[in-house]
Amino acid sequence: MPLPGHRLRRFAAPAALLLLAIPGLTAQELEILPDYETEMAAITADPRVVAALDDVLAMDEENERLLIELTEIEAPPFKEEKRALHYRGLIREAGLDADLDEIGNVVARRAGRGGGRTVAVVAHLDTVFPEGTDVTVRREGDKLMAPGIADDARGLVTILTILQVMDRHGLDTRDDVLFVGSVGEEGIGDLRGVKHLFRDGGPSIDAFIAIDGTTNTRVLNHAIGSHRYRVRFLGPGGHSWGAFGLGNPAHAMARAIKLFDDRAGEYVTAGARTTYSIGRIGGGTSVNSIPFESWMEVDMRSMEPGRLKEIDAIFQAAMTEALAEQNELRRDGEEITVDIEMIGNRPSGIVPIDTPLIQRAFAATRAVGAEPELSMGSTDSNVAISLGIPATTIGSGGEGFGAHSLHEWWANRDGHLGIQKALLLVLAEAGFEAAN
Repeated sequence: MPLPGHRLRRFAAPAALLLLAIPGLTAQELEILPDYETEMAAITADPRVVAALDDVLAMDEENERLLIELTEIEAPPFKEEKRALHYRGLIREAGLDADLDEIGNVVARRAGRGGGRTVAVVAHLDTVFPEGTDVTVRREGDKLMAPGIADDARGLVTILTILQVMDRHGLDTRDDVLFVGSVGEEGIGDLRGVKHLFRDGGPSIDAFIAIDGTTNTRVLNHAIGSHRYRVRFLGPGGHSWGAFGLGNPAHAMARAIKLFDDRAGEYVTAGARTTYSIGRIGGGTSVNSIPFESWMEVDMRSMEPGRLKEIDAIFQAAMTEALAEQNELRRDGEEITVDIEMIGNRPSGIVPIDTPLIQRAFAATRAVGAEPELSMGSTDSNVAISLGIPATTIGSGGEGFGAHSLHEWWANRDGHLGIQKALLLVLAEAGFEAAN
């Protein structure tokens, strides 16, 4: 029978079956191993945990206020410091020492009882929105509307709530828990915050939990890799009439896009899911000028590292061929050139489903009454997964929509369940000893 207040569901005696819900893969039934059901049942029966889960529900109103407060602090790409400093202050107010590391991550360690391991729990500080974007939160019914509110201000609230209730209810763990607000998760930030965590000489991390997105069912075990490039076609430029005949960087870029789209479009029709996109283009000075520069930014992703390399090779060949063709067509002047700069390289990998962290995530999902679904994505977990460190990404609860758009919203529809799930997973992975 559920515990009061937080709608926590007990495990049935038989092992639970899960549906694999990764797009592009064959659905199959997966089993939660009995040891992890037993472990979670013991954790959720502990009176201290029961009180903490009820406390999470009681904090709904406070957390909504905090969500608005954090969302309305701009955190554009590479300019997260103002939100980071405020978040550091909130963690310190909650009683845990926190500071900014060399790259700008907010880092706070909750010491364990000498277990020797460290479990990192991470939500990202940054948004995709440029400086000056209106991030004022407005209400529409039960929705809170603002860019970045669900992705990932809500994740930051989740982490703060976890550390507050762990302290308030004496939920000590065997292993250390490292709470992190990371920089550079989005776009060309290229996971720079988490890459810094895993640098040579960085903190030892034995398991990694990212809080990103909102769904209660998500258990990510598959990191999608990506390559991102900024391509610049360069020439002398000139007057569209008087200098006609010079090599035109815009024409070269258009030719390159056509070649790449034709060949990559055919390549992605078979094999493991692979995608590509020209996300941004620009250049030129006026309508009556041959541009001296035309540029674009390109994103390629794949489930498999080998296929990412292959579509990258298609891209590189298209750029080179288009340049040569355009130079052949020019009537005058020096050759145009191309500069191809990698601006993003997100590694990929898979965590086996029998890994304890994944099994515990399944069990925590079931414990809050949801059906776990394996998922894939490109998140802060990519770095840990690529290094062979157990990692997953789970949601922060509630319902969100329109991520990366100006119309993003979050609604508190059983939002406490996401925080409860995250708390249970942290306790299980960090070695909480339930009362007998």
